[in-house]
Amino acid sequence: MNDDLTALGARIDRTNELLHRMLAEVAKTPSTHAIFVDAGYLYAAVGRLVAGTEDRRSFDLDPEGLIDALIDKARTIFADSRLLRVYWYDGARRRIHTAEQQSIAELPDVKVRLGNLNANNQQKGVDSLIRTDLESLARHRAISDAALIGGDEDLVSAVEAAQGYGARVHLWGIEAPEGRNQAEPLLWEVDSQRTFDLDFFKPYVSRRAAATYDAPTGARPSREDVRFVGAQIAAKWLASRGRETLQELLHGHPYLPGSVDQDLLVEAEGLLQYSLRGQADLRRALRDGFWEHLRAQY
Repeated sequence: MNDDLTALGARIDRTNELLHRMLAEVAKTPSTHAIFVDAGYLYAAVGRLVAGTEDRRSFDLDPEGLIDALIDKARTIFADSRLLRVYWYDGARRRIHTAEQQSIAELPDVKVRLGNLNANNQQKGVDSLIRTDLESLARHRAISDAALIGGDEDLVSAVEAAQGYGARVHLWGIEAPEGRNQAEPLLWEVDSQRTFDLDFFKPYVSRRAAATYDAPTGARPSREDVRFVGAQIAAKWLASRGRETLQELLHGHPYLPGSVDQDLLVEAEGLLQYSLRGQADLRRALRDGFWEHLRAQY
């Protein structure tokens, strides 16, 4: 009996010794953080703050400079932690990288993950990509802290999933000119919040010069001029979005989705250097030219 107790005590001592060694190793292991960027939120919020518009075509962003600034900020906030990498989530037609997305993907310590874009230029599948990565990294103890730049309420489940495995999620936001640009349920769920202001982003954003048109400034263009511009814009639209998206759009003919119609109007006014607001006949000519080119390609 005494021998059994002695043997049991020896096994307990060995187990305790192993536990102490494991805990000592864990204590020596540096914590790790990662930065998760919802590019759709970032472009819209930064564009509105710095350039006064959410339209990506109206301003240029220096992704490399901004990513370096975010990494430096994380290094300050998570002083005793090392960076795993930056995850950059964006949308693209058929998930094919644009030239800008390719250049971002080539940056060191950056991983680009692409969702899709629908006919209305809306991202699809980005939130689920963020959740998958956050949950997987937290489950495998690859990160202890996650800095999340986003604002959509759909990200709440991603935050909860990561927290369920012990990771801390810190929400980084972009100053809104008015109101909020992040969902309240998301703000409630995270472990900490931080907002970056105009001065932080201003060095990395510049407005693009408006495109010009050969007609004299202020001269009212003819219907044929406007129809031609509509066809030009349609050609660019088709080249960037592909035939699959064209099929979606054609189902709604002769009506354009609101976002597409607004983009068409803004780009045409830039090319024509003439406001089409209140010009019903010219706006019809613009849409006619747009549709005629697209239908001719189908």
